[in-house]
Amino acid sequence: MPSYRPIPNPKELANTHGLGRVVKLDTNEVPFGPLPGITETVARVADDARLYPDLSNTALITQLARQYEIDPSTVAVGNGSVALIEALIKGITRPGEEVLHSQPAFEAYPLVTTVAGAVSVTAPRNKHAHDLDALLTAVTSRTRIIIICNPSNPTGTYIPLEEFERFLDLVPRNILVIADEAYIEFVTPPPQRDSTTLPAKHPNLVVMRSFSKAWGLAALRVGWLCAHRTVTANIRKCITPFSVNAVAQAAAIAALHQAPEMRRRAAQIALERDSMIKELRRLLPGIPDSQGNFFWMPLGPLSARFASSCEQQGYVVRSFGDYGVRVTIGLPEDNVGFLRVAEDLLN
Repeated sequence: MPSYRPIPNPKELANTHGLGRVVKLDTNEVPFGPLPGITETVARVADDARLYPDLSNTALITQLARQYEIDPSTVAVGNGSVALIEALIKGITRPGEEVLHSQPAFEAYPLVTTVAGAVSVTAPRNKHAHDLDALLTAVTSRTRIIIICNPSNPTGTYIPLEEFERFLDLVPRNILVIADEAYIEFVTPPPQRDSTTLPAKHPNLVVMRSFSKAWGLAALRVGWLCAHRTVTANIRKCITPFSVNAVAQAAAIAALHQAPEMRRRAAQIALERDSMIKELRRLLPGIPDSQGNFFWMPLGPLSARFASSCEQQGYVVRSFGDYGVRVTIGLPEDNVGFLRVAEDLLN
């Protein structure tokens, strides 16, 4: 079965290559410290570590519903968005049924699909973007779920809401569509309408969100979804009880209260992203526009070699087979250092 590639340890890499410091640009973490109040909240809640967390995530769901102006009955919370996707696949598919997504894709999709006993089916991309027509063509009588990562991991491309709705209109209603929006906060300019409004019209749609990226809580593992209340009520039964610990719940609530600061940081990352793409396009014109906190370098068969050479010089990036390399946006000084290394290698 597929496995998720381990994340390199910076200290071990530094020792291996004789480097003073290694910069991680491979896992799409934000480069800043915690949002204001997070550290204090974590310390306070940790004092009650002997107690079980709120099984129903009531306070967090209430805050999410208030902030996004949606019905609490349409919201579910889990131990990261990946765990929620896994719960959906386990709850909906039977052995041998199919989960469809683009290729290349987030590496966890085929992993959680296989664990659930389902079959991972892929459709090719069109110039690094989701090919919605190819996905529709790949639908069979065994297709139960289609996953659309938007903005797309690993390429960063984005499907505007109007185009995505046209796709939803063509998907059979007995197929669940998961819109994995882990990077939605980095879209520039922000969408005028939030996709959490769509499940009311499209009851086979689940909108997935994460606190791991723009909110800076990757270590605490909190994800949430918005769906038709019938879907949400049933998927809550498939989520492992107490899977979101008390510290994670409290930190997520504290983060939501810092939404303006989150948006300021996300906008800063987007500016760095666009600047880096502009610089690198002089040597690699095929880099697509990105709406994530990363960008895509379509290096084909040279991807692994490029990533290895970057690592030897202290910059860890993530290669995806013979498709390309994904580079996370780091601190400004780290971005400048990577650009220098990348330009040398591309030349």
